[in-house]
Amino acid sequence: MISKQKNTERIERKQQKIDAGLLSDRYSGVSSIVIIMNYYQKGSAQTFMQRTVNFSPKSSAYFLMECMKHDCTNGGFDLESVIAKMVKGRLKSKNGELACQGNNASGHTRIDYKVNIQYNNTAR
Repeated sequence: MISKQKNTERIERKQQKIDAGLLSDRYSGVSSIVIIMNYYQKGSAQTFMQRTVNFSPKSSAYFLMECMKHDCTNGGFDLESVIAKMVKGRLKSKNGELACQGNNASGHTRIDYKVNIQYNNTAR
């Protein structure tokens, strides 16, 4: 049943990306966002993976990063509020940590992240 649940989540996520609109529409003063994440997964041996996600003005303004645990449902790491606060304060960089709150959370994942935002010169 996990695969059916995952397929439903993929369809919902695709629609959410469409609904989020473009970065240029949502945050018109932003020229790029780079999110660097280090994933850590508990288990018999803690595993680590690094991921970098780049956003341009033509990218979807969707900032829910998926959990990397294959059996996780309804999880992930929502960086929307982090980015919204950064843009409001015109912050260029922020570090933090989030834990996945998804279902099937045994031995679950967490991330530490760094968000870098570049602004257009004309935006104020």
